[in-house]
This record gives sequence, structure tokens and C-alpha cells, in this order.
Amino acid sequence: MARIVIPEFMDQRAVAGLRTRHEVLYDAKLVDDGARLLKEAAACEAFIVRNRTQVRGDLLKALLAGKRIQVIGRLGVGLDNIDVAACEAARLPVIPATGANALSVAEYVVGTAMLLLRGAYQSTAAVAGGQWPRTALSNGREIGGKTLGLVGFGSIGQLTARLARSVGMQVSAFDAMLDDDHPAYADAGARCAGLDEVITMSDVVSLHVPLVEGTRGLLNAARIGAMKKGAVLINTARGGIVDEVALAAALKAGHLGGAAIDVFGTEPLPVAPHFEGCPHLVLTPHIAGVTAEANERVSFLIAEKVAELLAAGSGSKR
Repeated sequence: MARIVIPEFMDQRAVAGLRTRHEVLYDAKLVDDGARLLKEAAACEAFIVRNRTQVRGDLLKALLAGKRIQVIGRLGVGLDNIDVAACEAARLPVIPATGANALSVAEYVVGTAMLLLRGAYQSTAAVAGGQWPRTALSNGREIGGKTLGLVGFGSIGQLTARLARSVGMQVSAFDAMLDDDHPAYADAGARCAGLDEVITMSDVVSLHVPLVEGTRGLLNAARIGAMKKGAVLINTARGGIVDEVALAAALKAGHLGGAAIDVFGTEPLPVAPHFEGCPHLVLTPHIAGVTAEANERVSFLIAEKVAELLAAGSGSKR
């Protein structure tokens, strides 16, 4: 029987399934108790995290020093909170939940694009208060016929393209890791385009790239300024890819028609005066890929894969 430590929230039924075969410490608040986290990490065969637990530095040293760790499970897709290179050097497998939350992210992108293009769904207080802003809200835009530009075309980007096509959007996509004739473009109904074209010619630009040195600050002031007037920017990828201050300035100046930002350079987002007074702005706390259904899929997928690896005893080969 192996010991599994889970310091962030996970579907309770998936946790219960793991407990039938292993000793499980599940404490969604453990991520915020640094000293205890280090202690528990040193005494486990499996470590399952979301995005807040930083598996690097002292924490990774504690995991490896215990000489028991066999696998790290990631309840999500991005691995920027894990020192993957160091794990690979230590022959420690890292398992992401690839594809399990793709639909939730895709729905967030298309849903917020609809909301921001139409611009009519934040009038409840005014209408209930006796106002009738019909004229002011009659210039919203339809999503059908608009162009969605995807920066990054992995599994989430591809599913987003399919969903966008189903509501009548045209889709162009850029991915530095894919050849121009990669079949993924045709399969998803997207046109391969260069980065500059995707950014400057799209009505909605959605980001789906990891945070690496090559993508840090990718949407800087110059690129935001090059977007179509009235365009919408959506970031469900990682904070640090978008210059938040430049984005806020573009919204306040009326250059952009809206933005939905789910991820930030620092999370939780501290007080952000640059966002105060921004029109047509949706801020959410890193939940684009977190729905009841996605949490279930992600949790059960990682529980199954971690249990399989533990049963196979792969960690003994490190």
C-alpha cells in the first residue's frame, strides 16, 4: 500500500477510490502550510497537485530526499508549476490530465466571446432600476461570421476551434510547434496562419500556449496595439503572457472591444489598480478549466493513472 498526498482540491469520489487501495492524505488547505507540506512530501509515494503547489526548489528536494516518491500527478494540463527538467533528471514521472478539461476551457472562450461581442448582458441593475438602455445596447455584435484567432493549437485550441465553427465563426490558428500542413488544422476546420496575422486580423484572439521564455510577454503593448480596433482578447493560458497594464490601457482607450482574463502573473491576483474602471472586462480566478464535470474527469483520470503507475512499480526504476 502506497501513501498518496493531495494538497489541493480533488473530486471526493476520486479520492475515495484511491483510499480503497492506498493510504491517502487529502487536505485541500495543505498547499498553504509550507512547513507541513515539506514534511508530508518527504513521506509519500505519490503527490497529486493542481496549479498552486510549486513542485520545485525545497519542495522537490523534500520529495526526492524521502526516497519514496514514484509519481507526480497534475490535476490539469499546464506544467509551469513543476520543475519538469529536474523531475526528468531524477527519473520521476509527471502525469498531466491532458484533454480532460479541454471542453470547459473551450466553452469559456466561446461563451465570453459571445458576452463581450454582444455587450448586452450587464444591464440587469439598470433595467431593474427603471432604466431602459435599449438604444445604447442595440449595437452589439453577433459571433457568427467573426474570425477567432488561436495562438496555440494543441488539444484545447483544436476543441475550441471546433466549438467556434459550430456557432458560425471562421478560425485561424498559429502554433510554432506544428507544421503548416499538419492535419490538425483541417480536422478542426481551422486555417493555419502566422502569428502576426492571427493577432492583427482576428475579431477574437484566444491564447492557448504554455508560459515559457518564448511566450512571456508575448501579448505586449505593441501586439495589443496591433489588434483590430474593437477586437476581443481572451487569456485562459497562463499569466505573464499578456501585459496586464497595456491591456487595461487599450480597454480604457477604446482600442479593444473587450477582454476576458482567467490567469494572472501573480495568483491570487493582488489588488490591481490598473484594472479599475476598465470597460468590457471579465476577470475570473483561474477557473476556465474548472467545472463540476471537468473536475470529475480530471480527478478520475489522474487517480487512475497514478494508481496504475504505483501498481506497476515503475518508481523502483528511478
